[in-house]
Amino acid sequence: MQEEINSCRFTWTGKKDARNAATGQSKHKLKILEERSISSDSTENMFIEGDNLEALKVLRESHNGAISVIYIDPPYNKGGSFVFNDKFAESHAEWLSMMFPLLLVSRELLREDGAIFVSIDDNEVHNLRMLMNEVFGEENFVATIIWEKKFSPQNDCRWFSDNHDYILIFAQNKDLWRPRLLPRTEETDARYKNPDNDSRGPWTSSDLTVKTYNKDYDYELTTPSGRRVRPPRGRCWGMTRQSFNSLVAENRIWFGLDGDNVPRLKRFLSEVKQGLTPCTIWRRSEVGDNQEARRTIRQIFGDVGVFETPKPIRLMKQILHISTEPERNDIVLDFFAGSCTTAHALLEKNLEDGGNRSFIVVQIPEKVPENSRAIGAGFTTVSEIGAERIRRVIQEMNLGSEKARAFGFKYYQLK
Repeated sequence: MQEEINSCRFTWTGKKDARNAATGQSKHKLKILEERSISSDSTENMFIEGDNLEALKVLRESHNGAISVIYIDPPYNKGGSFVFNDKFAESHAEWLSMMFPLLLVSRELLREDGAIFVSIDDNEVHNLRMLMNEVFGEENFVATIIWEKKFSPQNDCRWFSDNHDYILIFAQNKDLWRPRLLPRTEETDARYKNPDNDSRGPWTSSDLTVKTYNKDYDYELTTPSGRRVRPPRGRCWGMTRQSFNSLVAENRIWFGLDGDNVPRLKRFLSEVKQGLTPCTIWRRSEVGDNQEARRTIRQIFGDVGVFETPKPIRLMKQILHISTEPERNDIVLDFFAGSCTTAHALLEKNLEDGGNRSFIVVQIPEKVPENSRAIGAGFTTVSEIGAERIRRVIQEMNLGSEKARAFGFKYYQLK
């Protein structure tokens, strides 16, 4: 198996059959259950109970090329989670054969300017990257996010405490997809001061030197105090002397309060981008962690004892923010819905910014364990818990009658 994965052509035992599983139409249909739906006549949100591959094939007939963003949190190919019964843990090949047809069909569902986000851990991140290279094209790889999923070290680990997961991002067409800027924060803007009372407002300063050496840019400068300065050895100024003099005339060079410092370039808050470019490291302080997500579920249900590693709402909101536009009627798909954090986050995001996003979530009716606390709470399947979470979230929003109609969902079963 490992020899096959390491070869020039990415392959594994069962790949051909896995590819064939993505072809053809589904023999199933979607049947709406009105008694489990909310405002089904006015909402575009869909909850689908059934096999995820068959559901995707059915959606291919109605939503081909219509999905703006896909987020999935597939089984991580390791023991300890009842949700997927981990029959794929026997080998990497079986895990790849499970994922391959799902990704092939999901690619057909994505808009040309859409993107897919996939959560994964160290166990399969290398294989998933290769698999997504094949499905979406290596040229459409966007980034690997490192998400800090927990804070406390796991002291019973044999080697290292596993404190992060990954989120792989691929675009359908990288030339067309761009992330939205994140909102600027008070902490970010606090870096900008105005010690010289510049009429252009707060500013911060940056180094004027660069490491790409050019002898024509290596010249001596004189500060207002009369001190002579040159760039550090191996570096040069980032502009010609003429350009530097023009910036001095425009009061865009800072020599310090006493005019004796090495010159730096003033960058004004009013001139920077009205947002922050997303970074590839997402801290728990910014987007939450598994513990926060478990607290959220307990607040909604009490302790149902079902989801060991749920995703926090703040994490999903960040993904929704950078990948959707409030007014664009974006459709968000999650076909490993689990506890339905994606749907929950989307509803809250729409409420916050007046957005018109809609969700499609798919969850197999996986039985909860017989000894699970979920049984005592009246739940028999994971899909029941996910759908009930959406209902309770909508009820807690206390929406007006007209607005509430758009915050419902249609409950479908795959028949």
